[in-house]
Amino acid sequence: MANELAARRFLFVLLIGALILVAVAFYPLANALFLGAAFAAVFWRWNLKLAKRLGHRHGRSLAAGIITGGVVLVILGPVVGLSAFLIKEANDGLKFVAKTARSEGTSGLIERLPDPVEKVVRQLIEQFAGEITEDDAKLDKALGAQVAAQGGKAANVLGAAVSATGSLLFMAAMMLIAFFCLLAEGEKLVDWIDSITPLRRGRILELMEAVRQMSSSVIKSTLITSAAQATVALVGYLIARVPYPVFFTALTFFIAFIPAIGAGSVCLAAAAVLLVTGHPYMALFLAIWALSAVGLIDNVIKPFLIKDEVRLHGAIVFFALLGGLAAFGPVGLLIGPIAVALLVEIIRVYRSDFLRAPEVLVTSRPEVEG
Repeated sequence: MANELAARRFLFVLLIGALILVAVAFYPLANALFLGAAFAAVFWRWNLKLAKRLGHRHGRSLAAGIITGGVVLVILGPVVGLSAFLIKEANDGLKFVAKTARSEGTSGLIERLPDPVEKVVRQLIEQFAGEITEDDAKLDKALGAQVAAQGGKAANVLGAAVSATGSLLFMAAMMLIAFFCLLAEGEKLVDWIDSITPLRRGRILELMEAVRQMSSSVIKSTLITSAAQATVALVGYLIARVPYPVFFTALTFFIAFIPAIGAGSVCLAAAAVLLVTGHPYMALFLAIWALSAVGLIDNVIKPFLIKDEVRLHGAIVFFALLGGLAAFGPVGLLIGPIAVALLVEIIRVYRSDFLRAPEVLVTSRPEVEG
């Protein structure tokens, strides 16, 4: 008996060590694998229907490949293209500023500013020039050197952005691989996990179904919320007569997926464009529109959509979203609600399999003498 107890303890230590090693090995790719699993949960039923229609011997893998290609074209393609476009435009802008500062000096840059901004900048420079004793040429040279120096720093920031984009592409590739593998072989993986766990057969499938349902509802609600925010923002862009409203609307849709920034930030950026181009009242309207109409949609629609589909109280879903975001970053918007749904399902399984209702003691009622 003592030997058996020692063997169990040793096996438990080995189990903890193996879990730690697995966690360390998978940690760098944790976000990519988690997102791949979440998206696979969303498209799981679609993959089954498409595989059934294909009717091929390798229909499941073929359907997974088609859906993965569609995800790349519809979701990741525009995101990567928009990121590359913004980085290119910012890089061209910095090159133009640096070239103009070197060839024409500060006056050349000021002449290219919008009229309201040009007036403010010239007033500031005149006040600054009045405080020093150097002549205008030396002042222009000093300011040009400052612009060039700041341009170098901005170029370094852009270089970091390009590096981050490369890292993002790598994580996106890992996510797509996990997404494809889970669509093609996810059922076998769940069956294997179900066979090695000590739970009753089929319980792992029930737990995974709860995770699948929550992942699907969160991602669907995020897409719907982003589309709603982009639509409301488009109304504001059209009313305020923002230049290139379609571009700003597309940018709003994709930025809405990033909670730390939010769709309202794009509206505020558009409001700043209106302000510097001489439309202060429209800029004020768009800023108010961003903080009220666009900004509040996310906190209203998303918890409402999730709670209706997974039958959780709206307050629980709301705090799970915020808590997950605070603890894990943007991916926490998935981790928080999924953790709550998994906890509820585990409690249900525990009550069903391990808690037995106490026996009810039935006592005979005393007979009533007639």
